[in-house]
Amino acid sequence: MITVIIPTLNEEKTISNVIKYCRSKSVVSEVIVVDDKSFDNTVKLAREAGAKTITSTRLGKGASMRDGLLCAKNEIILFLDGDIDPYPEKMIEQMTEPILKDQYDFIKASFARNSGRVTELVAKPLLSMFFPGLSHYTQPLSGMIAGKKSFFENIDFFNDYGVDIGILIDMHTQKARILEMNIGYIENDSKPLHELGKMSKEVASAIIKKAFSQNTNAISMEEFQSINIIRDQMEMAFTEQLKDAKKMVVLDMDDTILKGRFVDIFAEKFGLTEQLTEIRNRVTDSTLRTKAIAKMFKGKNLGELMETVDSIAIISDAAAVVKELHHREYIVGIITDSYDFVANHIRHKIGADFSLANELEFSNSIATGEVKIPSFFFHHEKSSCLHTICKSNALDHILNKYEITHGNCIAMGDSENDICMVKKAGFGIAFRSKNEYLKQTADFLIQEEKFEPLLEYAAH
Repeated sequence: MITVIIPTLNEEKTISNVIKYCRSKSVVSEVIVVDDKSFDNTVKLAREAGAKTITSTRLGKGASMRDGLLCAKNEIILFLDGDIDPYPEKMIEQMTEPILKDQYDFIKASFARNSGRVTELVAKPLLSMFFPGLSHYTQPLSGMIAGKKSFFENIDFFNDYGVDIGILIDMHTQKARILEMNIGYIENDSKPLHELGKMSKEVASAIIKKAFSQNTNAISMEEFQSINIIRDQMEMAFTEQLKDAKKMVVLDMDDTILKGRFVDIFAEKFGLTEQLTEIRNRVTDSTLRTKAIAKMFKGKNLGELMETVDSIAIISDAAAVVKELHHREYIVGIITDSYDFVANHIRHKIGADFSLANELEFSNSIATGEVKIPSFFFHHEKSSCLHTICKSNALDHILNKYEITHGNCIAMGDSENDICMVKKAGFGIAFRSKNEYLKQTADFLIQEEKFEPLLEYAAH
């Protein structure tokens, strides 16, 4: 009998079907979902579908795989992704029967698609250099794997994109009997270009670390030059594809561009902090909460509110970075769940091209306490999440307007409300964030109080 382990993070759309597929197989006696602290209904749906659920002790796929392994009761383990639906009908049998018959110790799936860019430009050249016995694998970065628990227990699981290649190398080092099994066709989206840069670095780092761990003299000067050539080829490939493409950078406003949150500063200034806290604690529906907070502004004139806006400092290099992004032919804008009069004012201060925000109503320059939530924030048929209102929907709207693909967009934010937007963009940045979910979702973290580091990932 086998144990299926499924690491997950916000997979509520597919997890039920994946578990049902696994449990329909007679060889599967245990399905373990290792959740990376999802904020959607992944865990609830996994339990309802009949899986054992545990919460990962650390954020990241590698840690989740290790935790699942420690809880598994069977000797034969199959790792699957929680976001693929459907899997090929006979895939589980294909991946496990040769192990159950003791013909192999480890099986790595390949499937009907061309090898990815990171595989061809980074993984295969480095494997040929340091682990030539692995250079023949068509998809060495595939994450669908099966093997014996006794072999997995000796593996050092990397906690990033390097985890899958690291497992393959460790299995090879243990002299496991390895088979690459073609399982047919699956829907597996290609990584956007910005994400491929992060992936290539982590895959290269994993291979080189494994080479050094086995031989401290693993890299000669000649091989070091070869590594530099591989890196340059990868960067050149990305740059060429991005050079003539339309590109966009989207910034959150509160606690990102601004060194504070407008509504919090307003509440403090007018003695409404307790009222604001009470609304946030009492009203859980996002639409009703937005409308309840807007009522706090009733009777305040535009001059008072603009004075409050201007009292909040802006990140010192925001305008300079926006100017440089324009030089690199990026469209730059703001998406915020604050208010349009604030966002538009800040947009002009930093020189951005657009701002999307809630529309606070004024009559004769006096706030009425009413707010309109624009339609572009609301859930639509192609939404990537189930939230009623979400910044990711606004991102879809503005990218469609400018005819820019998600893969050519960088999004940056600081809070839970930015998670879906940062995840949906081709490259996501967490800016001085205290939210662990956002930091895990993001491709890059900026800890300093400046925007300059994002330029490293904005192609010329």
